[in-house]
Amino acid sequence: MGVPSLLVFLFVGTVAGWLAGLVVAGGGFGFIRNAVVGVVGAFVAGLILPSVGLVFGGGILSAILHATIGAIIFLVVLGLLRRAA
Repeated sequence: MGVPSLLVFLFVGTVAGWLAGLVVAGGGFGFIRNAVVGVVGAFVAGLILPSVGLVFGGGILSAILHATIGAIIFLVVLGLLRRAA
């Protein structure tokens, strides 16, 4: 993975984490946490969304949407696990 690819990856993760934070928790989590939540969300979405038939086209906007949906799922599950503990 080259430097430009890594920068796009971090940009998508950060934007997706920030958007998910706005939807789920009411605010962002800071640059590093937003990036982590977005990257985990992209991974979660990559596992879940194709199996339920949700596949978006290519491009940065679809990547952000994809990662944001996964990050929202991740944050909701994380919130449920915290309440159960």
